[in-house]
Amino acid sequence: RHKAKKAIARKRDTLAIIKVHDTISIAAVGAMMLGSAYPDGSKLPPDSAKGSFEKAKKYLKGTDIVFGNLEGTLLDTGAPATYKKNLKVAYLFRMPTYYGKVFKDAGFNVVSVANNHITDFGEKGYTSTTKTLDSYGIHYAGLETCPTTVFEKSGIKYGFCAFAPNAHTTSLLELRHVSRVISELKQRSDIVIVSFHGGAEGAGYEHVPFKMESFMHGKRGNVQAFAHTAIDAGADIVLGNGPHVSRALEKYKGRLIAYSLGNFCTYKSVSVAGVCGMAPLLKVKLNKKGEFLSGN
Repeated sequence: RHKAKKAIARKRDTLAIIKVHDTISIAAVGAMMLGSAYPDGSKLPPDSAKGSFEKAKKYLKGTDIVFGNLEGTLLDTGAPATYKKNLKVAYLFRMPTYYGKVFKDAGFNVVSVANNHITDFGEKGYTSTTKTLDSYGIHYAGLETCPTTVFEKSGIKYGFCAFAPNAHTTSLLELRHVSRVISELKQRSDIVIVSFHGGAEGAGYEHVPFKMESFMHGKRGNVQAFAHTAIDAGADIVLGNGPHVSRALEKYKGRLIAYSLGNFCTYKSVSVAGVCGMAPLLKVKLNKKGEFLSGN
């Protein structure tokens, strides 16, 4: 009788585990740039960024995936990339490498490095960034050198990829290439998470225009066409950033698209005036097929 009771308890525990893993929870935010040590320390927070996510930690806890856009480099010393150094107005983001622990302690386990600031300090900058993320066990993707990543958690195999219209990143602009990258990733994954950095920037660009966008004389993608292409190719959720303002959400073929999650946690150098200061934190539940169940 005792053995039978233990067998029933084990079966109950197994069923409980399966039930939990049938639902995937994701917390997602937009741009994160915790201050820049370039050209000096005046643009770094006085607490070494340790308190950056204190108010948000309770909302990030308890989710399988905690995602954000890493808007800058993790690099201790280094000069700007030549082409950026010569710009009349340049925003150059160089976070100390020990800030990697700040992201780790907040719960972030997936970040996008596909944006216009990952190359602020050239190859040295993005190489230091990826090495730092590796050292803290934070998954990333979005560079030509690392367009995708696959990892497993709680028996679910996740594929992650990120796109941008910027140099050395996985291109957002060529939709056939986008489709190919995602469909190949889907073959190796149960759930595919896609991030993109696209759309024009600033308070005047809260709405998706359903056409190719440009900003500062550069193409920034047709984000609606991109997002639909991504889901058609196998993406289960699409998380946008880049405009530095919040944009609409859409449910397409049972999958969720967030067209821009705006700014989330920044310190100086990024405007948080007016609508740019809205910092959404998206929490989503998916089933094991990747279909949207609920969110807030």
